[in-house]
Amino acid sequence: MGLEKLIKKCAKNDRKAQKEIYQLFAGKLFSICLKYSKNKQEAQDNFQDGFITIFEKVGQFNFKGSFEGWMKRVMVNTILIKYRKKTVLNIVTEEIPDEVIVDVDDEEISLDFLLNIIQELPHRYRMVFNLYVLDGHSHKEIAKMLKIAEGTSKSNLARARGILKQKIETYQEGQQSV
Repeated sequence: MGLEKLIKKCAKNDRKAQKEIYQLFAGKLFSICLKYSKNKQEAQDNFQDGFITIFEKVGQFNFKGSFEGWMKRVMVNTILIKYRKKTVLNIVTEEIPDEVIVDVDDEEISLDFLLNIIQELPHRYRMVFNLYVLDGHSHKEIAKMLKIAEGTSKSNLARARGILKQKIETYQEGQQSV
């Protein structure tokens, strides 16, 4: 069955079509949830909530652009909405540290190590880091998505980079002494 037909059946709450859409895209969408969640448990919760939202709103997909891209946006927006509800107090600081340059030797540092240290960042730093570095959003867009000041977005990114730089340098120093 073609994707367009599946989408139309999903809009009519066809459980078989929903299952097929789920199976087609679950892996890619779960990886997005991992990227924006504190841990695997939170990622699973976000994944479930995101798919519920996708199936509730699938009738709004207008077949302009990629369905996968639309689902990714819905998933990220679902996570951001939950994040904004949890964030009670945002400390706004316009003090932005200098741009942090991280020198990474690809042969010494594994992708798993990098993903783990990104996952260990404080939640607000990780959110901004992922949105800016991995997804290519501007600070203005991030500020709007997270309902924070643009300066706070810049500051959080700089602090995230600083933490990552420190962890990478510590790791590399440990590797050199071996």
